[in-house]
Amino acid sequence: MRHIMMLPLLVGGVLALAACEGNRNAEVTRAMESVAAVDQENMQEIMLAAADPAEAVNYFTGTVERNPDSITAHRGLARSLVRSGQPGDSVAIWRKVTEMPGATLEDRVMLAEALLRDNRWDQAETTLNTIPPTHESFDRYRLEAMIADKRQQWDKADHFYETAIGLTARPAGVYNNWGYSKLTRGDHRDAERLFGQALRHDPTMFTAKTNMALARAAQRQYSLPLVDMTQTERAHLLHAMAIAAIRQGDVSIGRGLLGEAIETHPQHFEEAVRALRALEANVRAG
Repeated sequence: MRHIMMLPLLVGGVLALAACEGNRNAEVTRAMESVAAVDQENMQEIMLAAADPAEAVNYFTGTVERNPDSITAHRGLARSLVRSGQPGDSVAIWRKVTEMPGATLEDRVMLAEALLRDNRWDQAETTLNTIPPTHESFDRYRLEAMIADKRQQWDKADHFYETAIGLTARPAGVYNNWGYSKLTRGDHRDAERLFGQALRHDPTMFTAKTNMALARAAQRQYSLPLVDMTQTERAHLLHAMAIAAIRQGDVSIGRGLLGEAIETHPQHFEEAVRALRALEANVRAG
């Protein structure tokens, strides 16, 4: 009789074990799916940040083909197309993204940037104008500043640059662009200040170093800015200041700066050598 009573207990135990095993399998499956999703997201970030642009385009093209409804994959493709120098193709993808479920206002901002990079300034401005003013983002104001610059709306440009800087932890690029805007307006002293701000946030930004040297040269201050620079960078900055000096009529100063650039460069500085030879030939001919 005891054996008869044990039978349901054994059956119940087997069923319970089977149920536990099923639960474990489901948990393992969910865990693997989560890991796969994280790996996919990490891979996409890597491809956008570090991969060769052409390789990133190939990766996201394949991802979009396998997942045609994935807005994330389409965003990755659009961004990688911009990185690879294909803004026109990027525009088409961003337009599609803005019409997909889950699209955000920031997707329209990215569409505007692609249009701007494709030299379609009017369309970029029109796209930004469709975004409510309540949507405040770094990229939105960065683009607004660039468009205001293009229109020579200086007060608006200054306002947008300042607003963009307040919305990012890495403002070096904005400071550099703002400084270049000031340089083109002839406000050389303020331009120099803004390039200095850019270098305080990113001491490696060679573009800001060059622009700062040009801002100083425009004020006829031909000493190099007091910033960290390599020997090669020093030579190129001297060369840039030399050309600026010559264009301003300070020929003897320009000649001296070219000579210093040639001596400073750790290798043969062909561009500076050609400039010095041309200058000397013109002086002799004159």
